[in-house]
Amino acid sequence: MFLIGCDFHPSWQQVCWLNRTTGETEENKLVHAPGEVERFYRQFPAPARIGMESTGNCQWFVELVTALGHELWIGDAAKIRAGDSRQQKHDKRDARLLLRLLMEQRFPRIWTPSSQQRDLRQLLVHRYKLVLLRMQAKNGLQHLALNQGLQKKRRLWSRAGQKLLSELPLRPWASRRREDLTSIVKLLDQQIQLLDLAVIEAAQKDANARLLMTQPGVGPITSLAFVLTMGDISRFRRGKQVASYLGLIPREYSSGGHHRLGSISKQGNRFLRMLLVEAAQGAVRCDPQFRSEYLHRCHEKPKGVAKVAAARKLAIRLYWMLRTQKGYPEVVSIESSSRVPLVGAS
Repeated sequence: MFLIGCDFHPSWQQVCWLNRTTGETEENKLVHAPGEVERFYRQFPAPARIGMESTGNCQWFVELVTALGHELWIGDAAKIRAGDSRQQKHDKRDARLLLRLLMEQRFPRIWTPSSQQRDLRQLLVHRYKLVLLRMQAKNGLQHLALNQGLQKKRRLWSRAGQKLLSELPLRPWASRRREDLTSIVKLLDQQIQLLDLAVIEAAQKDANARLLMTQPGVGPITSLAFVLTMGDISRFRRGKQVASYLGLIPREYSSGGHHRLGSISKQGNRFLRMLLVEAAQGAVRCDPQFRSEYLHRCHEKPKGVAKVAAARKLAIRLYWMLRTQKGYPEVVSIESSSRVPLVGAS
């Protein structure tokens, strides 16, 4: 088998490979010209093992080497960098480091989603981006109304509010802006409605997403995003690891017996973390246990802290729903512990 360390960049890559049969090693700088990458990796008999750091805009490369029959390992960039004790860093050293970690079987491989899972992620992200665009357009219309003394807030989007907005006397360019923003909002409403139907259909086809939707406050978007982000749930031993993976635990600066906790780490998937905070507010309204804990925490902490704590609890509960394949309310009796991986309350 050939082992290949690949330091990937958008326009080129530095590679260092080893023939384990002969012990021969070589290095090369490979420019991402049309057909050149495929010709280079096709010369290695499949399956060759390729190691590279986690990075963006590399989906084409992942699909290319996978189609050629090679085995691609994606590694944790921070752990890979920690594997080099020297302070010098350049592309050739990075490629050699990746190869050395593969040779010593110390490569910090991470879980990667399948091609289908990546495509479903694009569905969720695309819908979210369109929602942001619609919000910006609506904010522009709100400012136009406020500048004319019309303050309706959410009622501006009712039929009566839309009628008042269309009848406002505006100067030519302000009137042009009102017409364009109104048409943009209508167009985005149609597009988002179609994407909502696609998300519902995809969530209904996934057994795990259907299971998560039994939890009050969790809908198709949050359930599908949780399933696609967490992937193989067995890689987490307990709920605390899930909260850490999603960046919902506080930063810690403890030393000398003094414990100092800061704000949440905000590591992991930012999109899913935002969805969990929104879903937790729905769970607070619908789930009695969530509501009692949230109100109790609001007496001691700001509401923002209470919302994040509710999101952390929700993430852990969704994890145990997938781990035990129990829906709501049966999952309420399942608790995790730092010493006991799984405890079922009788």
